Amino acid sequence: MTSSPISRRNLLRSGAAGGLGIVVAGNLEAIAGPAAARAATRPAVGYGELVPDPAGLLALPPGFSYTIVAQAGSTLLESGHPTPSDPDANGCFRSPTGSVLVNNHEIGGSEPYGVPALPGLTYDPGARGGTTTIEVDGAGRRLREYVSVAGTHNNCAGGITPWGTWLTCEETEQRAGGKFLKDHGYVFEVDPHDPTANQDPVALKFLGRYAHEAVAVDPYTQAIFLTEDAGGPNGLYFRWTPPAGFPGGKGALRALAQRPDGDTAGSLQAMSCYLGDNHIADLSQATLPGTRYKVEWVDVPDRDARTVSVRKQFTDGQVTRSRKLEGAWWADGGAYFVASFARHGDGSVNEHDGQVWFYDPRTETVTLKTIFGVNQAPDQEGGYDGPDNITVSPYGGVILAEDGDGLSHLVGVTAQGKAYPLARNELNDSEFAGPTFSADGTILFANIQSPGYVFAITGPWGRPSDDDPA
Repeated sequence: MTSSPISRRNLLRSGAAGGLGIVVAGNLEAIAGPAAARAATRPAVGYGELVPDPAGLLALPPGFSYTIVAQAGSTLLESGHPTPSDPDANGCFRSPTGSVLVNNHEIGGSEPYGVPALPGLTYDPGARGGTTTIEVDGAGRRLREYVSVAGTHNNCAGGITPWGTWLTCEETEQRAGGKFLKDHGYVFEVDPHDPTANQDPVALKFLGRYAHEAVAVDPYTQAIFLTEDAGGPNGLYFRWTPPAGFPGGKGALRALAQRPDGDTAGSLQAMSCYLGDNHIADLSQATLPGTRYKVEWVDVPDRDARTVSVRKQFTDGQVTRSRKLEGAWWADGGAYFVASFARHGDGSVNEHDGQVWFYDPRTETVTLKTIFGVNQAPDQEGGYDGPDNITVSPYGGVILAEDGDGLSHLVGVTAQGKAYPLARNELNDSEFAGPTFSADGTILFANIQSPGYVFAITGPWGRPSDDDPA
């Protein structure tokens, strides 16, 4: 997601076929074949119709409630500074007292509350983004909140590693110059439990320098899969394969980056998709859930983009592009990732208001799991657009953070492929961000980016209803 001019909310809508609602088919866990069905969202699906919030913040299903964990400008860090602006993606980790959140702050310019540039934790004092760490108890109440990384730029999404750390991603291609003392567009590792491990932040340059969005890590091979949120041309989906003998584990990525050959350690490659012998240049070409493409990988010539942006180092015939590649999550033996929307005007083949894909490393394929048709009435309940961050629910299906036009929701999609509203922003039209469950599944943490809230949502969790009344 982004607060830059290419944000979904700042684009003029164009007409498109597809109507309201969501095009879905089959099972998110195992779709076989390209069968499809079109259906508007039914309020009976999920956990019930949303109940308006007297406080004007979050509408939730019956029996659900929320606690404000942190609020930009209002709650205080241990350093005495206010909680920074623009909370984005969260990583959630188990702790002896409950949970630890690592919270990205997508700060790129004039946001009122930057991440304070504390000594020893600051990569570049000219940049105001970074991460804060929030410790909460078993009920989601904040116990501590402090800076974990500072001096990074436009920290958007990221991902959890198998060894229990958070990878925070800079969504930018900003070079050194002016107020910036260093180049940006990198990934940084954050330890949620050991603040000393975050001293002197190290850019993981081997993962490339581009407008990073999110990552998903294969726990078996330690391969890292990365999305790029960029346009002109549209972004790419990447795979980083570690060098032989890479052990994984806490500190291993940092140690690898600091080796003499660390900037180019392992291999960074871009995805190229095929249907039979036909190359697929654009993921928006797929319009039916169950569409499956064979995947090949193409080496990135210059991953640090010294003269040309990484995505511009390829022709359209070499790689597969997508507008607004966003959230990522590892589950079910592969990597889920999201394309937020597509329009003909941005170079896309077809128009949609969101796709959820699944990459399977065992078969080297990507499968379209869910696609949202263009939402013609974004100010009305019942349709969704612009899915962004994603998490896989312990109760089945996925949860998506909406960053579209009009109403803003946390959107659930059942394992049968039906969408339902889980929460609605009652305050404004700011995007949701960072949905992630506590390890025991009792709390869903999520953010409203502006003016900057972190919430803990609790309630009668269970497998969401898939009732579809006539």
